[in-house]
Amino acid sequence: MEVSVSTPKLVFLLFFTFLALNCFSNSGTKAQLIPQQEVEILQTISSKLKNLNWRVTQRSCSGDNGFKNNTIQPIPGNDIIRNVTCDCIFVNNTVCHVTNIQLKGLNLSGILPSEFGNLTYLQELDLSRNYLSGPIPKSFAKLPLLRLSLIDNQISGSIPAELGDIITLESLVLEDNLLGGPLPSKLGNLVRLQRLLLTANNFTGPIPESFGKLKNLTILTIDGSRISGKIPSFIGNWTKVYRLDMQGTSMEGPVPPTINLLKNLTQLRISDLNGPSMTFPDLRELKSLIYLVLRNCKITGQIPDYIGDMENLDTLDLSFNRLTGPIPGTIESLSKLRYMFLTNNSLSGTIPGWILDSKQNLDLSYNSFTQSSATICQRADVNLASSHSPSTNNSLWCLKKGLPCGGKLQYYSLFINCGGQKMEVDGDEYDEDLNPLGISNFVSKDNWAYSSTGIHMDIDHPHHVATNEFNLNISGPNYYKTARLSPLSLYYYGLCMLNGNYRVKLHFAEIMFDDNQTFSSIGRRIFDVSIQGKVRLKDYNIVEKAGGVGKGIFEPFDVDVNNGTLEIHLYWAGKGTSAVPNRGVYGPLISAITVTPNFKIPSKGLSAGAIVGIVAASCVLVILVLFVLWKMGFLGGKNTTDKELLQLKTGYFSLRQIKAATNDFNRANKIGEGGFGPVYKGVLSDGAMIAVKQLSAKSKQGNREFINEIGMISALQHPNLVKLYGCCIEGNQLLLVYEYMENNSLAHALFGHEEQRLHLDWNIRMKICLGIAKGLAYLHEESRLKIVHRDIKATNVLLDKDLNAKISDFGLAKLDEEDNTHIITRVAGTIGYMAPEYAMRGYLTDKADVYSFGVVALEIVSGQSNTSHMPRQEFVHLLDWAYVLEEQGKLLELVDPSLGSKYSKEEAMRMLNLALLCTSPSPSLRPSMSSVVSMLEGKTPIQELILKRQETSQTARFKALEIMSRDSQTFVSSSFSQESLERKPQSVDDPWIDTSTSLPSRDANSSSSMLMQES
Repeated sequence: MEVSVSTPKLVFLLFFTFLALNCFSNSGTKAQLIPQQEVEILQTISSKLKNLNWRVTQRSCSGDNGFKNNTIQPIPGNDIIRNVTCDCIFVNNTVCHVTNIQLKGLNLSGILPSEFGNLTYLQELDLSRNYLSGPIPKSFAKLPLLRLSLIDNQISGSIPAELGDIITLESLVLEDNLLGGPLPSKLGNLVRLQRLLLTANNFTGPIPESFGKLKNLTILTIDGSRISGKIPSFIGNWTKVYRLDMQGTSMEGPVPPTINLLKNLTQLRISDLNGPSMTFPDLRELKSLIYLVLRNCKITGQIPDYIGDMENLDTLDLSFNRLTGPIPGTIESLSKLRYMFLTNNSLSGTIPGWILDSKQNLDLSYNSFTQSSATICQRADVNLASSHSPSTNNSLWCLKKGLPCGGKLQYYSLFINCGGQKMEVDGDEYDEDLNPLGISNFVSKDNWAYSSTGIHMDIDHPHHVATNEFNLNISGPNYYKTARLSPLSLYYYGLCMLNGNYRVKLHFAEIMFDDNQTFSSIGRRIFDVSIQGKVRLKDYNIVEKAGGVGKGIFEPFDVDVNNGTLEIHLYWAGKGTSAVPNRGVYGPLISAITVTPNFKIPSKGLSAGAIVGIVAASCVLVILVLFVLWKMGFLGGKNTTDKELLQLKTGYFSLRQIKAATNDFNRANKIGEGGFGPVYKGVLSDGAMIAVKQLSAKSKQGNREFINEIGMISALQHPNLVKLYGCCIEGNQLLLVYEYMENNSLAHALFGHEEQRLHLDWNIRMKICLGIAKGLAYLHEESRLKIVHRDIKATNVLLDKDLNAKISDFGLAKLDEEDNTHIITRVAGTIGYMAPEYAMRGYLTDKADVYSFGVVALEIVSGQSNTSHMPRQEFVHLLDWAYVLEEQGKLLELVDPSLGSKYSKEEAMRMLNLALLCTSPSPSLRPSMSSVVSMLEGKTPIQELILKRQETSQTARFKALEIMSRDSQTFVSSSFSQESLERKPQSVDDPWIDTSTSLPSRDANSSSSMLMQES
């Protein structure tokens, strides 16, 4: 069908269309345009600021993208934002004016343009985290600003008094700049002001009285400025304040009583006050506090009981005061308390038991407690170093005030690579210092230790070891590429040093700021350094002293050591920036410590003639003494053993007590048979459950392991080590008394008989793995005795009622000697768990335990025994299969099928990759156990696997197993008595074990697993 249109109608239709298009065109040219004068102002601003690159036109508010708006990184506190907002309601919605400018984290550089003051409709100006310099223009006073933020720049000069005329201002943020001079009194006119952040500048003089009119304040921070005078009483007017920070100023106490009026306070931080001492301020009405910091305020007297009424308290820092008396019992009721720092006071009395059992970060170091049941100086995350009065009857050296030497004064040099690996520099070997802990931690080595205290503000996952994250071209030795950090206080100690004068060199290099003229390079780290209690460096700034970032520098000092202990203290007094390049980058940092003697080392040697004479005389004397003792009947295996046992320092139980506890060793209480005798459960008269390991009268090998186990465990105390209560030596009875483990061993829980297994969900498995790692880290690095366990496996990991892992069976443990390396002629352990270098060459270091841990970690994830799980004939054990799956990218197939999908794939991959890293064929590629703990907790990334499963490594593994299997008779005969050979049949599935026996098909029953509840 054809449609005809008349000519007049067609002409009318075309005319109507033309009018409509013309109308829309005209309306488009008139609507939503920026005035040309404002466009020119914006273009002038852009031309003065490098990296801004605006291309502003009149249409930039309506969509031509002339402002290049973009949110690149929307992370609170570190966001990168380029945003300009317009309001186009003017002149019948046809005229636009810029009202909000946010240019954050763009590294804009140049002088802060005064032209911003000509944008007469501007309500918000946020230029945070750039590289702007120059003064704050007075022209800003003309603006109707609500918010002005210039944080993290290089703005200098003083705050213009004219800013006090911006009566609309609600937020003024000037943190981390170079502003100075007195605070203008006119700022007191900003009666609508809610946020005033002035931290990390150079302001001087007192806080003006006019600030008492700022009654709408909710946040005030003036940390790190040279504000002086007394803390004003008019702070009581700020009743809406919920955060008040006055750290590191030059102000004087006392804290006025009017502070008690600030009932909305949730965060109060005051530190490093000048002036006379003061009593504890009255804060009893501040029941909403979450963070309470009154550090180095010269507070005397006792901690008030009402602290226990602050039920929301998360952090309590009363360190570096002059507090006395006991810790109030009311603090125990603070269920939300995670951090408590009471270090460096004069607290006395008894350390409460709830503190010793706490799993929170608590620091009681450097006090004068007179009594406690503490047996170690670092209990979980509770730091007790130097916490006891010198008069306290406690033999543990690290609990005593000043950390006196617990042995002989013998060391005369010290080389520490703070935060870094072991290395050699100019012929001197620097010890590694890689422990990631530092919130409330004491870590000791053979001849040195460190104690770190403090939590970073405003961050949840702090780091205490720094690396060269900006890839700076660092000058000097490699120890300048790493450093140890602390947010507050860091002590290093030289232990058991010969008395005399030493040259102490403290090495520094700033590696946490950039050098590229961006906001990441404008940080100022400022801290103090004291040596032997005397301040040697005040307000020390590494960058300023070294002439830039990444430049190594050392500060030398001559120091006297008079009591065998050298003390180096680095302390943050609240000064410097705290948010550059990120929140939490502040506090002391040190790269290395070098200590050498300024005196001649006493000769240790004797002449050859003297040595020969002494040896000859000694031999004659020893022979005579032995002969006399033999004649008198004192020489015999039993007597010798008894004397050794009696010399051990541990708790003692009478045979009568143990018989009563076990119902005279009733068979009903027998929970297993170990390598050197039965194990019984028992109940003491006070109701405490115990496990009793009884030494078989036949086992001479057991005697030696019995002595070794008492000697090792009695010197060790850690939440992840089985606790030895004591022993019994009466007649022919040799008995060990342990804490009772309700949930048997990890082997029973994972791959015991069906009725023995426990359902371990993923979180429990992670907890168990982390517990084992922490226990080993303590043995290797944190205990005074450095110990290699030598027999880490699932049967030697016990589980308490809460399924916490505890390492047991120290019969094979060896002290880690000074050279940290051993060639062992008596190789002992369990095939499938022994590191190849130890199994084949007898080469023993703590990395042997790391290997064993890696195998156990695989078992925890897979629920399969390494020695019995053979998925295919061509694979010897679980570890071999793991290497194959790792190469195929199918590592998650190892996860225990019983978990289904109820596990974290990310955590599983982390644990599996870590297990493979720990079982690296080369011990040098295996991480330390402290690094393993950090990796498991996600604080540090898993190191990349360097060695893949290749034919060479496969052959090496098969060869190791073949040698052990083929030469088992020789291997075992050097480690076991003939009696033990007859007692223990050998096969690949039933490995030779010094102190344990094996079930026919599963390694789930050892002398240690007998210490737990019978299933």
